[in-house]
Amino acid sequence: MKKRSLSIAAAVVAVLTTYVVAAQSSASAADPLLSQGRPATASSTESAAFPASNAVDGNPGTRWSSAFSDPQWLQVDLGGTATVSSVVLAWETAYSRTFSVQVSPNGSTWTTIKANVAGTGGRQSVAVAGSGRYVRMLSTARATQWGVSLTEFEVYGTGGGPTAPPTIPPGAVRVAEFLADCPYSHRLPDDPIVFPSMPGASHMHSFFGSTVTNAYSTVNDLLNANSNCNPSIDKSSYWIPTFYNNNVPVEPTTGIFYYLGEGVSDALIAQTQPLPLGLRIVAGNAKATGPNDNTISRWSCLHAGEVGSSHDFVTCPAGTMLESYLDFPHCWDGVHLDSADHKSHMAYPVNNACPTSHPVVVPKLRQVMRYPVSGNPAGFRLASGPGYTMHGDFFNAWPEDEMARRVNDCIRIIVKCGTNGRP
Repeated sequence: MKKRSLSIAAAVVAVLTTYVVAAQSSASAADPLLSQGRPATASSTESAAFPASNAVDGNPGTRWSSAFSDPQWLQVDLGGTATVSSVVLAWETAYSRTFSVQVSPNGSTWTTIKANVAGTGGRQSVAVAGSGRYVRMLSTARATQWGVSLTEFEVYGTGGGPTAPPTIPPGAVRVAEFLADCPYSHRLPDDPIVFPSMPGASHMHSFFGSTVTNAYSTVNDLLNANSNCNPSIDKSSYWIPTFYNNNVPVEPTTGIFYYLGEGVSDALIAQTQPLPLGLRIVAGNAKATGPNDNTISRWSCLHAGEVGSSHDFVTCPAGTMLESYLDFPHCWDGVHLDSADHKSHMAYPVNNACPTSHPVVVPKLRQVMRYPVSGNPAGFRLASGPGYTMHGDFFNAWPEDEMARRVNDCIRIIVKCGTNGRP
């Protein structure tokens, strides 16, 4: 009889527990998702392919992954003080065996609102009660020999920063754009994308942005070095084949790098994702044998409009300058930061949409170079050959939060921003 009573009591407790959990889940389900698209940082990353931003991008096909050690953490900035009711952790195979949930008003002083949670793997919902601008998952013990990895880290509650897109300022120019103005830095016969760790293996390149780029450069090298860009927070490296006039190198008066929302529908522009840290893109055709082999590159004359625009060098009137325009692909496969041919992980839109093989829309990089030359182009050449061999390389080292802010405040709402990332 005693045993049966215990069984009944246990059943009642189980029912009540189920009811409480269900009630909590229902309550938190009514609260909005606060974390998606917000700036995220982490204690470490397994590699540049798995940044913290992947855990709040709303895409279950991407993930953050830590180094293979304990402890590890991932935190998200909600943009303002929020009352947090639950967090949902979508674990990849490498999950946390024990973790805590913490909040902070400033990102440095933390309060634990749920301690020693047993990780389950898969999709795990944790009811919490607390408030703060920052929310952090602190993993104290891994469940596998790998690190810890989340495809999504979702924070639900009320408050935080604006959940609607930023307000479009009165008089704003309705062009989805921000930019970096990066002067010439240095020349080297190096290419850390096509010929990594092989100094001297490339034709001569002119480098812009990061002042240290060479054959050995990694994304961490760029992040920890100086940049001559305006804004200086853009630590990216950009490089092109050196231009020669009668075999004398001539550098552009400046390199302007526009980040644009175009080539896809407005609905897709609104879904633009930040360029992932460490992404490498090559545009153009260094091996082109004629103008029709490189139709994404064009030459024209500053202050002369598109008159004479061509895929090869053009004759510019006195008082103008020779200009080069090059558009980079902006449909990403959502997985790879590079590929064997340095192009297959990216694609150009077709019919105002990205192909299904490359579903992630990122800002389109447009490279504009202005050379202080005009007149007969007979003496012009690039280190790679004729004008139609123009190409460009981009190694992304924008800080993740700054890239995310510019995408949100300029690209998604179709507003023209300056180098400060503001209208």
